[in-house]
Parts: sequence; structure tokens; C-alpha cells
Amino acid sequence: MRRSWQQERLRAMLDDVLATNPFYRSKLTAANVRGARAALDAWHEVPFTTKAELSEDQAAHPPYGTDLTYPLDRYVRMHQTSGTTGRPLRILDTAGSWRWWGDIWERIYRAAGVTSADRVFFCFSFGPFIGFWSAFAGAERLGALCVSGGAQSTTERVASIVATGATVILSTPTYALRLAEVAREDGIDLARSDLRVSVHAGEPGASIPATRDRIERELGVTAVDHTGATEVGPTGFSCEARDGVHLVESEFVIEVRDVASGEVREEGEGELVVTNLGRWGSPVIRYRTGDHVVAVREGCSCGRSWVKLRGGILGRVDDMVIVRGVNVYPGALEAVIRRFAEVAEYRVEAYEDRGMTEIRVTVEPVREGIDGLGTAITEAVHRSLGLRCDVTVASPGSLPRFELKAQRFVRI
Repeated sequence: MRRSWQQERLRAMLDDVLATNPFYRSKLTAANVRGARAALDAWHEVPFTTKAELSEDQAAHPPYGTDLTYPLDRYVRMHQTSGTTGRPLRILDTAGSWRWWGDIWERIYRAAGVTSADRVFFCFSFGPFIGFWSAFAGAERLGALCVSGGAQSTTERVASIVATGATVILSTPTYALRLAEVAREDGIDLARSDLRVSVHAGEPGASIPATRDRIERELGVTAVDHTGATEVGPTGFSCEARDGVHLVESEFVIEVRDVASGEVREEGEGELVVTNLGRWGSPVIRYRTGDHVVAVREGCSCGRSWVKLRGGILGRVDDMVIVRGVNVYPGALEAVIRRFAEVAEYRVEAYEDRGMTEIRVTVEPVREGIDGLGTAITEAVHRSLGLRCDVTVASPGSLPRFELKAQRFVRI
């Protein structure tokens, strides 16, 4: 059923794309894939698409590149990637593909228990980054009251959440914790507000139990994880089983690429590869997301049969470092550090020492005078990951705060 539906959508999309999309017509022709039928019959011979390719195409054909199936006057929205992994990409949507975004977000809201009776507060700047623009459109379709937190300080957002009686917030996991921190400083207990659901994207935190538990405790909500990307679309959401993220396979073809061998499978551990099926104006075909996942196809207690990313997105494939033989992902460190309620913020640095990669962790406590915090975290990291690292305790308020994607992991 799933495959036949996807094949039907792929065939229809590829007929349009191969006829008029210069980027993919050239790319597939060069790979001797001619026509939709040929592509479907030899799917594993269809070349991957990478972000670097799209970026190079836009640099060569400014401002939007050649991944455009229709004339420019068919497009109604432009968003761009955050630029955290290179030059920002400008991505265009037609009216039809923007409705597609909204349709998927309506499903995400329903899975989270959000209804037309809710008041949804959006904690982002409403700049060119996709952020929660599409979530705003989806909430409108749902009939919920939408409240913008754009161009407000965190203090102003906290006050607005309380004053408007917001019941749902959307933010990165990092920013949810920042809201709680500022609320405490202002003598406000958000756990006693009308908030009941939070939806998070941009980082793995909402699928990391320690981070999710902290958000839920400090905001008084049920925290839901969401996955997606500007160039791909809104791909998935967590369910009541709370052990991962389901991907919306009615709208995406999902594959997993083994990082070591390059072998591609329908499940397993590796890099997530996505083909979107409802964004014909600017599609991505076999797009290597760079996300490290463990995809499983097994029954879920929630009743859904879509593939699940166990533990959500675990991190970026290229963020892994090998420290004295131990494979370390930033998300694994977050899972340990966030167990400590005494930690307000943290930073991880990877550096080279005598030809070997080492890491050091700086943690910022919620207040001065917490004895033994660095030692306790050092021991917890060693017990959980089999890794010893230096942990330094900084002064309260000394580490940076983030509104969108946090940049806590750096290579120096």
C-alpha cells in the first residue's frame, strides 16, 4: 500500500520535473536515467542530491538556481536555510506546495492534541528562515488562534504568553528552556500558566528524555518533537509512545544510507535520505539530509505504521567525533548533561591534542556555590559513554543564549 502510493506520486512528479526542471533533467540525464519509468525501475541508480550541489547551483545561477519546475511567476513564497552549515539556500514554494506544508502541519498538530480551541504562540523572529512559518500556516488551517512572538525580547514573550492565555508554544528546545529561565528571573512560573503543549524543532532535544523532561517540568506542558528542513519540508512528529519520531511516508520516500559502506536500505542506522512528493515546484530527490538516525519498521503502540526514527534525529553525521576510540555525538552528551537540573547552559569544544581528538565541556550553573558539579558531570559522562573529559564550571550568565538553533558544539 505504502509503496504503491509512493510510486504513483513519484511517477506523476517525475513526469513534470523531468520535462521542465533544468537541475534534475540535467542531473538524471547525466546518470542515464531517462524518464519517470526508468527512474522508478532503477531507483537505486538515481543519484543522490546534496546540499552542496544545490548551493553550487544557486551560486552559478543566482539568485534561485535551476531547481525550478515552473516559471518564476508561479512561486509565491521564498525562505532560506539558516546557513549554519554553509551558504544559505533560497527555496521557493508555489501556492500548491505551501498548502502541502500546511496540510502536513495540520496532521502534526492533531497528533499533538492541538485543536481549533487552542491559542498557539510562535517563538521565532519571522525572518527569511523557514522557522515556524509553515507551522503558523498549519495552525491557521486548523482554526487555532495564532499569536506571533516576532520582534519581541524573551521577557516580552513570557509576558505575552501569560497575557494571551497561550496554550501551545512552538520553539526550539533550547529556547523553551530560555523562556523558563527568564520567567523565573521575572518571578513568573510558566508551569502554572495556561500552557499545556509545546512543539519543538531545529534540534534533537525534544526526543532526548532528560531535555524533554526538563521542558515539561519547567513549562508544565507535554513536549512534542518535530522534524523537517527548509529544503525538504515538514517530515515527522513524535507520538504518545515517546520513543522516537514517525515520518510522514504518505508525503516522503524515506531511505537510510550506511555512512561507512554507502549501502542504502529502508531501515537501520545511518544518514537519512528523503524524497519529497508534494513540492513539485522545487523538489528534492534522494536528498542526503546529513542527519544521523536509526530508522525502524515495526509496530508502534500508537497504531501508526509509518517508519520511526528511534530517539528522533540523533545529530548530524559529520558532528560525530572519535575520542580515544569512542564515537561521540553531541546529542549523547546533551542526554547526560541535561540530567543535572543545576546546569543552566553548556558548551562542548572538540580540539586536537598531539594528533588525537579531545573534548572539553563548560557548564554554566543556575547559581553560584554549587559544590562538586563539574566532578559529578565528569563521572556521569564516564559512566554513560565510557569517556573521560574535562568539565569546567563557568560563572552564571556567562555562556551565550540562543533563540533558534543552538551552537553548543564547536570544533577549534
